[in-house]
Amino acid sequence: MRPARRTVRLTAVTAAAVVAAVTAVTGCSKKTESGDADVVHVTATDSSCEVSVKEFPAGKVSLEVENKGSKVTELYVLFPDDRIVTERENITPGTKATITAEIKAGDYEIACKPGMKGDGIRQKVKATGAGTAEKRSPELDAAVAEYRKYVLQQAEETLPKAQAFADAVKAGDVEGAKKLYAVSRIGWERTEPVAESFGDIDPKVDVREDGLEAGQDPAKDWTGWHRLEKALWQDGKIGDAEKQLADKLMADLTDWQKKVGQAEITPTSMANGAKELLDEVATGKVTGEEERYSHTDLVDFKANVEGAQKAYELLKPAAAKGDPALATELDKQFAAMNTLLDKYRADKNSYDFESYDKVAEPQRKELSDAVSALGEPLSKLAAAVVK
Repeated sequence: MRPARRTVRLTAVTAAAVVAAVTAVTGCSKKTESGDADVVHVTATDSSCEVSVKEFPAGKVSLEVENKGSKVTELYVLFPDDRIVTERENITPGTKATITAEIKAGDYEIACKPGMKGDGIRQKVKATGAGTAEKRSPELDAAVAEYRKYVLQQAEETLPKAQAFADAVKAGDVEGAKKLYAVSRIGWERTEPVAESFGDIDPKVDVREDGLEAGQDPAKDWTGWHRLEKALWQDGKIGDAEKQLADKLMADLTDWQKKVGQAEITPTSMANGAKELLDEVATGKVTGEEERYSHTDLVDFKANVEGAQKAYELLKPAAAKGDPALATELDKQFAAMNTLLDKYRADKNSYDFESYDKVAEPQRKELSDAVSALGEPLSKLAAAVVK
């Protein structure tokens, strides 16, 4: 789960790329080595977000980001109403990242977020041209169709599990609610990039207390799973306020379930979403920050990996054609990650994972290294599927 933000999340709705070249503005775009996409260079610092071009042709675009600041940053391409076209989180100081996307003609903003907080430092850009997407291969069309079914299924399966959790809260059953908490979140965690697509549903259901916006009052404005998590594990009691929050959680999740089928999904949004899920693991689960009261981080961790792997497996036929070595490496790293996670549960078919506060620092480092080993090739998946 990311810190709350005012941007309306539409990651899975990456409708096509926002970039490349009417070169008279501040520079010129260029082709990647494969010649398949225009490149927009973004230089991020703690106080600036420099973009190499302000206009460019719509279509397949590669954003090459360099963080020259001292803070971890994020990069977003945003529609005028702040919906997200594509994003990349956790770009550490002194590193570079490349994001490949498909973007339609129109006006956008590129935002850098030093410290991964606030609305970001923004530059207005424009994608020009007809904005029509290139015809996709039948295998990519099939991948998108199957992934849409998957996210719908995850939302539908989440509701009864969340309802059981909410019912336990409303009954004042602390221990029963604790047992149902982690499993109620699995479907959400598997499809979080799509789940975050719809307005402020994510901040309503999955924000942590330190992710609230400036000026928000935790007593009034903090809702969702993690607010209830704190009541159950830290406070050890359920009051009238928590019972009302359980009903609100269900109302918000029902809203998500109704909307999830409306998300625009493209092959590159699937690939970028898979990388986002690994970023979620790196910034929240491995650190223990996500489930700081319940310590059920490994359940979320596994669900994020499963969601990323599902997107990859659907895209694999196309990725293997575009970059066979990448597909081989991803197969290897997903297998290694799953083997490592299995060490923390007795039954490979259950989600009864070890409490994360019992995982020692050397083991956390091992998990973190595995996330990095998988995240690096996964960041190249979007480029491979559009070759």
